[in-house]
Amino acid sequence: MELKFSTKCIYGNKAKLNGEPTGTISFPIYQTATYAHPEVGKSTGFDYSRLQNPTRQQLEKVVASLENGIDALAFSSGMAAITALMEIFRPGDHLITDADLYGGSIRLFNNISEKNGIEFSHINCSKEDVESYVRDNTKAIFIETPTNPMMNVVDIRKMSEIAKRHKLILIVDNTFLSPYFQNPLELGADIVVHSGTKFLGGHNDTLAGFVVTNSEEISEKMRFIIKTVGSGLAPIDCWLILRGIKTLPLRMEKSQENAKAIVEYLFSSDKVNKVYYPGIEGSEGYEICKNQARGFGSMLTFEVASKELAHHILKATRLIPFAESLGGVETLLTYPVTQTHADVPEDVRIANGITDCVLRMSVGIEDKDDLIADLKYAFDSYDGYKEL
Repeated sequence: MELKFSTKCIYGNKAKLNGEPTGTISFPIYQTATYAHPEVGKSTGFDYSRLQNPTRQQLEKVVASLENGIDALAFSSGMAAITALMEIFRPGDHLITDADLYGGSIRLFNNISEKNGIEFSHINCSKEDVESYVRDNTKAIFIETPTNPMMNVVDIRKMSEIAKRHKLILIVDNTFLSPYFQNPLELGADIVVHSGTKFLGGHNDTLAGFVVTNSEEISEKMRFIIKTVGSGLAPIDCWLILRGIKTLPLRMEKSQENAKAIVEYLFSSDKVNKVYYPGIEGSEGYEICKNQARGFGSMLTFEVASKELAHHILKATRLIPFAESLGGVETLLTYPVTQTHADVPEDVRIANGITDCVLRMSVGIEDKDDLIADLKYAFDSYDGYKEL
């Protein structure tokens, strides 16, 4: 039978846990490096945990089912996933990427991938004519939607049409909305990447990354790469992500509800200049996001009146931590200029709108009244605060 999303979060595409002989409800952690063979030429299906592990296999089946892909590969972090993915390209290949990406992706492309001979055009894929940047050696388009941290919405269907016309691979980082709200493969993407550390795990307690595809050819290449470079996710971390995914629908709904309430509060504050959230009706990207996703998520960015006020808010909140990362049950405030995007060249950051007045918020599942009260305290306690 065809299972609904919330059920697949628990079982994947199968209603029972692969016939585990003990009847265990929590899928076991197979904490082993290697596996015995009955005799020459016969195998249990597992050889060495760098290649595959039963706990990782179960996690990969669940994630593939959530993204409606034919295969998912679990990596030791989101950046490990993207790093391995870049190995499908060769020196001289050209990629079109969005200019407003997670700073770690930009650091990888600028410092590692370019060193390895891959060329990039970093553009605003939500506003510029992407097709005009296609070259003879262009191999792929890499986007996030919404983007990190400025929440630009890119039309996945439009990018897919361009990619197919020019025989390019379309890669979509779906971390911000998760498969609960958005499924890029169904919109024409070839590859979806996730930082599983974020919403999939949901508890800020482990790192993980995923590459999901609906292409047999790409799956085969990625299976060879993960076996060769050895960046697969460890069994206990696979188990933690499996456990987190079970509550993904509940967490996504609650955190989105909280985010919408916080957006309303931020609009009411005279200390906030701009709010960036794809669920603001009439804003750029609202209609596109509404048409390609089932929700707007719980990530938002806002710009306050001064750098001093931004610093004060990060220091003054009594409940909300000032920390990197996102997608956990705890609400977090992040300062992109010194954290997630510190390695992005200043001129690029400013061109993207990431100034020292910008704060990014990952909204969790706390009571929204407590979150708003904490922000109100931080705003109201500011009185020309200056750093010493």
